[in-house]
Amino acid sequence: MQIFETRPSTYRLRSPWTALSSASFLLWGAGALVAIALLLPSVYLLIRALGAGEEAWQSLLRWRTVETLARTLWLAGAVTLLAMVIAVPLAWITVRTDVPLRRVWAALAPLPLVIPSYVGAYVMASALGPRGLFQQWLEQWFGVQRLPSMYGFSGALITLTLLSYPYLLLSVRASLLRMDPALEEASRSLGDSAWRTFWRVTIPLLRPALGAGGLLVALYTLRDFGAVALMRYDTFTRVIYVQYQSFDRSQAALLALVLVAVTLIFVGLEARIQRRARYFQGATGGARPPMIARLGVWRWPAALFCAVIVFFSLVLPACLLVYWLVRGLRAGETIMALGSATWNSVLASGIAAVVIVVAAMPVALLVVRRPGVLSQLLERLTYSAFALPSIVIALALVFFGANHAFWLYQTLAMLILAYGILFIPQAVGTVRASLLQIHPSLEEAARGLGRSPMRVFWSITLPLLRPGLLAGASMVFLTAMKELPATLLLAPIGFRTLATAVWSAVSEAYFAAAAAPALLIVLMSSVPMTILMLREQNHDRHHRSL
Repeated sequence: MQIFETRPSTYRLRSPWTALSSASFLLWGAGALVAIALLLPSVYLLIRALGAGEEAWQSLLRWRTVETLARTLWLAGAVTLLAMVIAVPLAWITVRTDVPLRRVWAALAPLPLVIPSYVGAYVMASALGPRGLFQQWLEQWFGVQRLPSMYGFSGALITLTLLSYPYLLLSVRASLLRMDPALEEASRSLGDSAWRTFWRVTIPLLRPALGAGGLLVALYTLRDFGAVALMRYDTFTRVIYVQYQSFDRSQAALLALVLVAVTLIFVGLEARIQRRARYFQGATGGARPPMIARLGVWRWPAALFCAVIVFFSLVLPACLLVYWLVRGLRAGETIMALGSATWNSVLASGIAAVVIVVAAMPVALLVVRRPGVLSQLLERLTYSAFALPSIVIALALVFFGANHAFWLYQTLAMLILAYGILFIPQAVGTVRASLLQIHPSLEEAARGLGRSPMRVFWSITLPLLRPGLLAGASMVFLTAMKELPATLLLAPIGFRTLATAVWSAVSEAYFAAAAAPALLIVLMSSVPMTILMLREQNHDRHHRSL
């Protein structure tokens, strides 16, 4: 058995986009506009940092700032580790074993991604808080007057872990599905036990997936605002929001710079781990389906593990939302009218999905069809936006609109711009992956028949890109629907969305009033997520049948 490293060869074929033409200039012009938009937050932070007084800079060295940094790092590390403990066995069980209802667990386990962190935190607090539903049940049967507080680190840890482990799960599952089973078979034939094979062969092959998924979980934790705010745990995002609310913008910008620096360190560490742990399978390929381990008497304990995770991360939040809604209606509480909030959420998320996918196309075309220094720089700039927390981007656009583009300030266009900066990496990734599967010879053949680059794009490239465009638009719609900090700070006056409706109700402890908009967010976000999961399962089933 040999695990070795290799570098994929670079194959270039002339593309219709390589010619200097009006289409090429349009492509680079669109790419330049995307780059300018992505640079706005960084420029804002630099301006604020340079304009900050000496007292603001000295505050960065205060013990309170160091404590906030330590709390943020401790939470990010703990959530990542606990998510790994959940995701790795869950991925292995749903891919490599004969656990009962394997496809059901595979479809349900990633769905907690559709639950916003502020909804998850509100559900946990209402159920497990000192005077929550669980305490009321214990008091009725056992006389328990009060439960220990779950606010603070423990509440934030549980909430964020249950909502973020799907990032690791999806990454590890994809790696297990592509892994060459011959490597593990060779290890077993040499006398290694199943556990020894798992630790010596499977885990090393999973290191890139663990690194990529772990980075997403860590960034999710660093960027989160809703869960830590509702759980009253001070991380940088909550402190930045408090500073902004107190109109101390320079201090908020300096703290945001620290958060960005921490995020970039995380990204750099993950990239270094990936460079040192790149494992590629041998020439046998991964066309054969993976080995299915027969669990025997462990089939039902494995199913119980899957059921417990799905219950606490998906079923329990959904049931509690329904419970609060029914309880509020029975008590005669007035549920806020959600027609306009639902329409505003769909409108903003739908426009953002279309605009962001359109903006991602020139970036992906330049990266794939015009490889070079500038296109690589544009791609890195695009993905670097993911390192910026949404509250930082919102603050940057507030500054930009109030000082340089007042006509854009507190308009829907400004909110769409914020969504674009936040979520364009998702669209670029899916469009780029789809474009790599389109051989340039198809476009070159159309050019040889006399068609212009634009006609080639509309008749050849765009139809073939349609699956990737739909996948990217679905992911953007899902994430924009539940985005909170940018919506709170940038939405037009009176422009209520489902996210802001949940936040305003939960912040005043009106759990029943928050249940209806929260349920709508979960249900509407589940549609694109379910479509994506079904497409993945159909693709895997087709791959296994080949």
